[in-house]
Amino acid sequence: MQTIRGPAIFLAQFMGEEQPFDSLEHLAVWASGLGYKAVQLPTDPRLFDLALAAGSQQYCDDIAGMLAGHGLQISELSTHLQGQLIAVHPAYDALFDGFAPVHVRGNPAARRVWATEQLMFAAEASRRLDLRAHVTFSGALAWPYLYPWPQRPAGLVETAFAELGRRWRPILDAFDAAGVDVCYELHPGEDLHDGVTFDRFLQEVDGHARANILYDPSHFVLQQLDYLAFIDIYHARIKAFHVKDAEFRPTGRQGVYGGFSDWRDRAGRFRSLGDGQIDFKAIFSKLTQYDYPGWAVLEWECCLKHPQDGAAEGAEFIRKHIIRVAQHAFDDFAGSTVRQEQINQLLGLAR
Repeated sequence: MQTIRGPAIFLAQFMGEEQPFDSLEHLAVWASGLGYKAVQLPTDPRLFDLALAAGSQQYCDDIAGMLAGHGLQISELSTHLQGQLIAVHPAYDALFDGFAPVHVRGNPAARRVWATEQLMFAAEASRRLDLRAHVTFSGALAWPYLYPWPQRPAGLVETAFAELGRRWRPILDAFDAAGVDVCYELHPGEDLHDGVTFDRFLQEVDGHARANILYDPSHFVLQQLDYLAFIDIYHARIKAFHVKDAEFRPTGRQGVYGGFSDWRDRAGRFRSLGDGQIDFKAIFSKLTQYDYPGWAVLEWECCLKHPQDGAAEGAEFIRKHIIRVAQHAFDDFAGSTVRQEQINQLLGLAR
């Protein structure tokens, strides 16, 4: 077994216009001061030049060196927004155009070409940074048809997943060449949002070894999915981990779908670490048991608590939950050296 690495923090929710949130170095000083050991780095041009990183070892070394000077590593690069644009249903074109640069907005085909190129850059940048995992979204073609009313035409879901697999296959191959796992955050709004949909996708990409999972239990609480059993089933594919809390408190008025309420008033909502219902002791135990190889990364999203308080509390929360693995069995003190002849005698095989 190995000890989970951490604490790390996803910087996406903390970027801003004012110090210390206005640049990667200022964020590094802030995160390090809170006790974090790594940052999950969004490939946002305000923090990180993805195209430059793909082509320049010097740029990657400079970024890694600057972070190391503040006691930090990169846990993973993130292309959540670009991954979303690999597959967009036309109903969401206008809303998701804001994730793309101005020159491809209003042109879904050009936007997808740009997003694919971004993922290819991310594969090479991850290789240059000596990373082993990358986090992203899958995008969605079938999401508007999640609820089977009106009845879905036969073949609609199958066609959507076949197309999703076709779009992602060359990207997965590029990450394979770079030696990096693609970890999809299973998230409502994405075609990959639970175990069943992940299995469908795996079938379309022939069980591609680089198609893996960013495990975030908060999204499973809101779906009422057994987030501990999920680890038992999919632990071999879990290569990244968002530590994010949530709660689900259904009422006589609303449940999983939330009644179009805002986040504060939904039955299911995200919370700062320790304020929700998730059993993180059990999660960290299971991931340790299954030899999870990566980082424990705080993703802060809460409709009540101030983000800086959530970040400050999150570092200590993760630190306390990381299990330092034992180097020998707890009952080794009672062990004794037994020869094979004695074992045979004990089993009645020496007669």
